[in-house]
Amino acid sequence: MKSEHPQLLPLLKQFFGFTSFRPLQEEIICDSLSGKDTFALLPTGGGKSLCFQLPALARDGLTLVVSPLIALMKDQVDALTASGIAATFLNSSLAADESRERLRGLHAGKFRLLYVAPERLMLSGFLEDLKRWNVRLIAVDEAHCISEWGHDFRPEYRQLAELRAHFQNVPVMALTATATGRVREDIVKHLRLREPSCYVASFNRPNLTYRVLAKSKPYDQVFEFVRARPRDSGIIYCQSRKAAESVAERLSEDGIRAKPYHAGLTPDQRSKHQELFLRDDVRVICATIAFGMGINKPNVRFVIHHDLPKNIEGYYQETGRAGRDGLPGECVLLFSAGDVVKQTQFIDEKPNPQEQKIAREQLQQMVHYAECASCRRSELLAYFGEEFSADSCEACDNCLSPRATFDGTLAAQKFLSCVYRIREKNGFGVGLNHVVEVLTGADTEKIRKWDHTKLSTYGIGKEHGRPEWAAIGRELVRLGFLRQTREKFSVLELTNAGAAILKQRTKVTLTKPVTAPETKTHRAGEIACDEVLFERLRSLRKKLADERDVPAYIVFSDVALRQMARDYPANERDFARISGVGEKKLREFGEFFLAEIAAHLQTNPRQIFADETFVVPLTQRSSLGDTARETLRRFRAGETVPQIAASRNLVIGTIFGHLATAIEAGENIDLNQLASAEAQSEIAAAFKKTGWGNIVGARELLGEKYDYGLLRVFRAAVNRR
Repeated sequence: MKSEHPQLLPLLKQFFGFTSFRPLQEEIICDSLSGKDTFALLPTGGGKSLCFQLPALARDGLTLVVSPLIALMKDQVDALTASGIAATFLNSSLAADESRERLRGLHAGKFRLLYVAPERLMLSGFLEDLKRWNVRLIAVDEAHCISEWGHDFRPEYRQLAELRAHFQNVPVMALTATATGRVREDIVKHLRLREPSCYVASFNRPNLTYRVLAKSKPYDQVFEFVRARPRDSGIIYCQSRKAAESVAERLSEDGIRAKPYHAGLTPDQRSKHQELFLRDDVRVICATIAFGMGINKPNVRFVIHHDLPKNIEGYYQETGRAGRDGLPGECVLLFSAGDVVKQTQFIDEKPNPQEQKIAREQLQQMVHYAECASCRRSELLAYFGEEFSADSCEACDNCLSPRATFDGTLAAQKFLSCVYRIREKNGFGVGLNHVVEVLTGADTEKIRKWDHTKLSTYGIGKEHGRPEWAAIGRELVRLGFLRQTREKFSVLELTNAGAAILKQRTKVTLTKPVTAPETKTHRAGEIACDEVLFERLRSLRKKLADERDVPAYIVFSDVALRQMARDYPANERDFARISGVGEKKLREFGEFFLAEIAAHLQTNPRQIFADETFVVPLTQRSSLGDTARETLRRFRAGETVPQIAASRNLVIGTIFGHLATAIEAGENIDLNQLASAEAQSEIAAAFKKTGWGNIVGARELLGEKYDYGLLRVFRAAVNRR
């Protein structure tokens, strides 16, 4: 699309550091600037916020942003302020004097953007204030909250319809990352959008890998995954507050910096834990779904669902918090039939029958996704009405490691026949669990009451256990041979296709259920770079961010740092070409990063990188001995090498030996706990001159500045890479 607003690209580069728009951004912005109502459905990480932030800079007046979470407001306002944009928020987190100061600024026309919660809009006198502040655009973020069919319905969002009466000539923009066709219709209807331009981007997140693992000793599964990625940040979603607390506590005991986040914590605790995570002081948050809506942390590298999500919209949005910077993100769901039972019990406790029906339908769709044998990306996209044309996405477990299939003709005939015989005898259908009990010859009150011991299918399925039969039944539903009703007492019904299977004895191929974690991991979109320089730049970014009291990514994203560590910019002109470097950030940070890159190149050769992605395998549990594992446990808990040696009555060299052995056995060690980035660069340079086999020569070249044991650990880590 050729822009009708030629000033947009200069503004984009000046304030945000980008030279081009993402898909659909420019069209949405231009329609909004032309005064049209707009509906924008862009995936998480697709650049929704820019769609209302850039128009705020392209014209006079105030852009009002309705946002559901206090944390999201602060996060976005911090990022805008760091880019030189006048923005503010008003919410309950502010002291009275802070609110008054911001109100004075609004009356004086000081700000371009104002973030508020929906409840704030309806407070007495606030609408009158808005009318005096020259509002030119109303942006409703997370607009799916207005629909009861959405995954996060909020009744207060329904009040937003009143804005249209008060601001008849002001365009309204509705934005969301997750909405089915039904939810989209609800958003347009309840916000009273007038002939809106509707933009729906692809839901595909090509940099994300999706996997579902059979849930077995879930903490061990989580721990193995997280410790294999010692530098990565991630979110672990848990169904209950108790689980979030427990997982965070155990991870902390095992040397992984983790904090819980849930509604049972005080607001101050939640705010503190979130801030620690945003600033990379804590690398794992264990949370209920209360965490993360709109959290703009771009370098979340993984999202683990410890428990089954309630619906696909929520799952999609939560997984979407990984890889927002476009670098690889991993999404892992731990699945068990027991979680389905728990979710069903919660649904049964809902007082509203309509809410129960919606929740059952959504849970069935979630279970279908978890158990399907087809491409998970294709399944996700199909749910949102989008077709994925490729035969394989090469970035989900089912595509990377297709599950085994078997001739399930006999099993299908037994199951379908049992459903048929029960209805034939009683005139009504029964649920999946009852069919399984009949097949396995169970002795229950209902089987005796309905005389099902006399059915020809009673006890004919003892070759499979109940969980296997339940999985077979659910797959027959997915294949369209059975239909499952969505009432409270859900029953199975034979479809025409299922009846044909019985009559024609057609061959049926079934899939073996997931029984063990997969070992392949595809990391699409990784940017190869000088990893030692990347770590130096990360340390510098953290220092600069702490000095300014903001999260690290507000200084620069991981994408920007990787580009710096790949391209080695040597002057301001080269530095300005890095993605995300706008005018203000060039002025404020360019000198520091250019100096760090130059210092690195004084002792390290420039590397050349091919334009290719790479695959990182999952680390397997090693077979370390008990004494080395105890050293490793203490080291990960934060003890220094001298402290471990003293407490265990061992010499320091032995402790270094344990750590080197651990690395050689496949364990990950954070070298930053042993040596600074400068020291690591110095050691690497010495080894390059003397050869990696010559520890004595390297130590002499370094003036015996470092312990032999440290050099052995460093060499082991480099060799493993």
